[in-house]
Amino acid sequence: MQDVATRAGVSAKTVSRVFNDDPHVTEDTRERVQSAMRELKYVPNMLARTFREGKSAVIGIAVPDVADPFFAAVTKGIELAAREHDMAIVVTSLGDNPALEQSIIETTVRRQIGGLIIAPIAADQSYLARWQDSFPIVFIDRIPTKLHADYFVEDDFGGAFEATKHLIAHGHRRIAIVGDSTEVPTTKLRLEGYLAALADAGLKSEHELIALGSRDADAAAHVCKTLLALPDAPTAIFSSNARFSTGVFPALQALNRTDIALISFGDFPMADVLQPSVSVIDQNPRHVGRVAAERILARIAAPTKKFRRKNVIPVKLIERQSCQGAAVSPSQSSTTPRSSR
Repeated sequence: MQDVATRAGVSAKTVSRVFNDDPHVTEDTRERVQSAMRELKYVPNMLARTFREGKSAVIGIAVPDVADPFFAAVTKGIELAAREHDMAIVVTSLGDNPALEQSIIETTVRRQIGGLIIAPIAADQSYLARWQDSFPIVFIDRIPTKLHADYFVEDDFGGAFEATKHLIAHGHRRIAIVGDSTEVPTTKLRLEGYLAALADAGLKSEHELIALGSRDADAAAHVCKTLLALPDAPTAIFSSNARFSTGVFPALQALNRTDIALISFGDFPMADVLQPSVSVIDQNPRHVGRVAAERILARIAAPTKKFRRKNVIPVKLIERQSCQGAAVSPSQSSTTPRSSR
């Protein structure tokens, strides 16, 4: 910066003002400084700037799987919001082993980040308490445990209730749920919403139709085939997340079972153009990412300001073709469907 200042015949402070687009710099001075920057190929040292200003221009993001359609879209929302404020992001995957969460997060926070957005996988986030005075921490998708912090979560219970109720309204009585372990808080809430909708309609939950424990799309596809092989198979499936839906849908196609209704909790790429197009509970993940990033930025700008920590984001059903599969009464064969309308 001093070299640029010397060549342009100005002070280092003026160089800084030009780089930060200060409107009070004259056009002649701005042109001289910018010319010197180009000639010397000057770029600011962001690490030095971090030490000087006492804050980092980087937001850390930690999610279970960056390849998951939901978390990929959340990350994009964070990135767009951060970019508007001249901040960068650094992203890491936590995986599916809760025992590794703390070590992965602590590696991330040592990178001089200015804020952290995390979708936790472990049952205890108290280890983050010592970092809260250093930078803001915002949780997404899952509520923190043993730590008071901001969080933005979707209405998992309400979305699952609405999806199941919608299938019931289409005439379905044997509705299966495919999902992760109930150790995952979102899965637990979605299972509760599913069960509540059945009870509300006077339907008994069937243990054989609650297919939890899948780890990926392939496992969900296998579970789907197992469900449809039951003597009294389900006529509809509620997939509890978008990742599993990308396994369930191809499995239905492979079996040529377009008569089986499907609703996915979470939209995924191409879901609206598949045949049949897949009905979803829309979580609007980009919005989730944006509001989380905006809370980070707001806390950086006003560290002592009071904010509402608990934030539940509404979800909505997007009805497409897949939830209109034919309903079958318990007394009928699962391979001889009748219309539900």
